Amino acid sequence: MKSIDRYLMLAGGLLLMSSCSLFHKGEKPVESTVEVKKDAVMPTDREEIVKPVSSVYTSQEISKGVVKGDWAIETVNGKPVIGEKAPFLKFVPEEGRVYGNNGCNVINAEYKYNAEDSTISFSYLASTMMLCHKEGITDIEINQALDATRFYSWELSGDDYYLTFYNADHESVMGLMHQNFQFLNGTWIVKEISGEAVDNPKMKIVIDVEEGKVHGNTGCNVFNGTLETNMETANSISFEAIAKTMALCPDENHEIQLMVAIEEASKALPLKGGKVELLDDQGKTVLVMERTSDK
Repeated sequence: MKSIDRYLMLAGGLLLMSSCSLFHKGEKPVESTVEVKKDAVMPTDREEIVKPVSSVYTSQEISKGVVKGDWAIETVNGKPVIGEKAPFLKFVPEEGRVYGNNGCNVINAEYKYNAEDSTISFSYLASTMMLCHKEGITDIEINQALDATRFYSWELSGDDYYLTFYNADHESVMGLMHQNFQFLNGTWIVKEISGEAVDNPKMKIVIDVEEGKVHGNTGCNVFNGTLETNMETANSISFEAIAKTMALCPDENHEIQLMVAIEEASKALPLKGGKVELLDDQGKTVLVMERTSDK
């Protein structure tokens, strides 16, 4: 889908619920005395709900237990999540809202958390009304887990963050994962293209994960574009909207190889010795880069 608007139109509109009034297709809404203050709204960055991006936590935010950004829902009540779509939640603390997908329907809600006592709660949960096939963990189970959530904890393991939600009895009801692509930040010299060694110190790529931007030099021409990350697959990345100057170059072959490799890159992995490798969707290494202190 190109936009959330089209998705909502196909879904038949939003279904508004109070914090404890969860229901599924074919069921009547539960009566509630809670006054609904406002209709649920979709985020301003709608494309990020279709294609989530992962922003980097700062060390200060880690120590404060900040809950923000995009998280893939991995487990509910200890069971792996399987749905028609990859379920995820996007937390926007400036709005006090969370957006996402429960494996079938678009969902959003208000949320509050307190890092001092590790409490978190969701209210005014809303969902589109797409008919969903029951496979593995269903959309209603994800909604129920959010409604039951009262506490949270999270940790950094390897390059990824893990967030766990607990109910009032401190039983785990949901596990989420947030990929950390901070290892890609910085300026890189291209050392290999598709297994062929490159010796051109001018061939550089500069990646800003926080801003989702990339620019660089082919050794002759300058290029820039955007970096996209996707939580559906571990370490999944792609470079989009790449634009390049068109000067004639003496080493045109390497430039073409570089641009093809950038276009094909779909996964990033850190290597020893301050290097990273980019792989295509077949698992073949298309680029090996080495970090440089140059700006």
